[in-house]
Amino acid sequence: MAPPIPLLAVRGSDGTALLRGPPSCDEHPAIQRDPRPSRCVSFSRDGSLFAWCNGDKVSVVNTADGSVVSTFDLPKTMLLEFSPLGRVLATWQLYSSDQGDLQGEANLQLWDLQSGQLLKALYQKKTEAWCPSWSDDESIAVRSVNNELHFFENNDFNTIANKLHMQKVSDFVLSPGAQPSKVAVYVPGSKGAPSFVRLYQYPLFGGPTAALANKSFFKADRVSMLWNKKASALLVTASTEVDKTGASYYGEQTLHYLAVNGESAVVQLPKNGPIYDVAWSPNAAEFCVVYGFMPAKATIFNMKCDPVFDFGTGPRNAVYYSPQGHILVLAGFGNLRGQMEVWDVKKYKQVSKPQAPDSTHFSWCPDGEHVVTATCSPRLRVSNGYKIWHYTGTVLRRQDAGELWEVRWQSFPDGCFPERPVRYQAAPGELGSTQAPPTQAYRPPALRHLPATASSKLVFDAPAHRGRIIRERLLETGVPQMEWPALSPDLNPIENLWDQLSGRVEARSSVPQNLNVLRAALQEEWDAMPQQTISRLVNSMRRRCQAVIDAQGHMTSY
Repeated sequence: MAPPIPLLAVRGSDGTALLRGPPSCDEHPAIQRDPRPSRCVSFSRDGSLFAWCNGDKVSVVNTADGSVVSTFDLPKTMLLEFSPLGRVLATWQLYSSDQGDLQGEANLQLWDLQSGQLLKALYQKKTEAWCPSWSDDESIAVRSVNNELHFFENNDFNTIANKLHMQKVSDFVLSPGAQPSKVAVYVPGSKGAPSFVRLYQYPLFGGPTAALANKSFFKADRVSMLWNKKASALLVTASTEVDKTGASYYGEQTLHYLAVNGESAVVQLPKNGPIYDVAWSPNAAEFCVVYGFMPAKATIFNMKCDPVFDFGTGPRNAVYYSPQGHILVLAGFGNLRGQMEVWDVKKYKQVSKPQAPDSTHFSWCPDGEHVVTATCSPRLRVSNGYKIWHYTGTVLRRQDAGELWEVRWQSFPDGCFPERPVRYQAAPGELGSTQAPPTQAYRPPALRHLPATASSKLVFDAPAHRGRIIRERLLETGVPQMEWPALSPDLNPIENLWDQLSGRVEARSSVPQNLNVLRAALQEEWDAMPQQTISRLVNSMRRRCQAVIDAQGHMTSY
């Protein structure tokens, strides 16, 4: 039996559509494009259901034949999520309250998809961790309420089956896989006490020895936690808002390893600098880390936290394993040029090196043969569109869009797509391959249609976010420029604060998918940003300016 063809959901200003993946790359014949702009889309975990909200209602359809499963009169829905078995649909809208009603209206609804009935309406003001976390068999669901964890069993949200109460639980992650379920909890430090992460097995929460593993650290203002597929180990990236050594204004990061057998360790990274990305291999026996000041290093570690293979350095800040785990992609997106390195993990041999400039999104197709890259709004408002690639570097489909907000592959259960032998020869395609061109001066997308000659209107003291463009123009005309010292950031505190705020939003467990959710996330992260971060940044400007003056040898135009 031939494997199924994955679908790709495309959401943008011209509506929402479902495309069939390679080789056809055409629209689904049974599900018509919805021309109204959608705020959110979601696939069920097995891929059999697809839901979206178009500002009028929430619709749930069967992906095989397009038949309508349920519709809900929820025009203000901003976020959607299916439970693992597709029995429950969670919907979220912005919280609001009237002057006469201080409590407001419950804005998180849990719906039974079989009957269409409302199971429970809850209050959830923040978008961070808005959706309950389910175990894979839906026997357990958990959500954070007032710094404690509430556990529910068998989708009965009217009865709290268990509670885990500690001093201000800030974050948690429920383990994947079979029972018994485990939960990792993070408690930030206070009054001189260290922060810590503990692992528990449900429902064994009582007693001083109940924790399966415990890891304490002083340098942690926030953490991100990542279980491996077998739920046997957890990786914890601990971050501080401020680097007290002054080496980086992004703060400090450390990587910790915890196993359910009680073992723990600090992952020793041989290069100083930020930790950009961490990913477990689907085999659950190794993980890859991208770290260090640019050009960044990438290293694969085993379960003993020993390095297995070093990919060297390069312009990269992200790592993506294929669903089967046989191919690894190292990429440099965001403020980098979009270079991708495709590696055969078993042979540690590079397969291809394509380039996807200005990409804001990357994801593997479930078949492990194709990927999609996209340039989406509001992250980047020009040159929006997406490309479907074969991992050998061949572009199979290119589609431009006025405003593209999201692309998402259909999900499938494990085992639907077997691992195929890795190919080193480029796959055939009408659009050809896109290998990385020779290095050239960076030009932002908004200026690439203009001639590269200097303009008489360009001045040296332009705003900081245009500084790089102006320096390049002046260099092209022979005007000498000062050499910036290593590790010296932009001398504009507002730009630095925006960088930190952007990093906090990107580190959230759920990435904002529309403007309203992004606005709420920015407000939440701004309120949560410590005053010490702002004060230290302002106080450091004298030192930063002096470093530039010392490097130049005299006063500068700044």
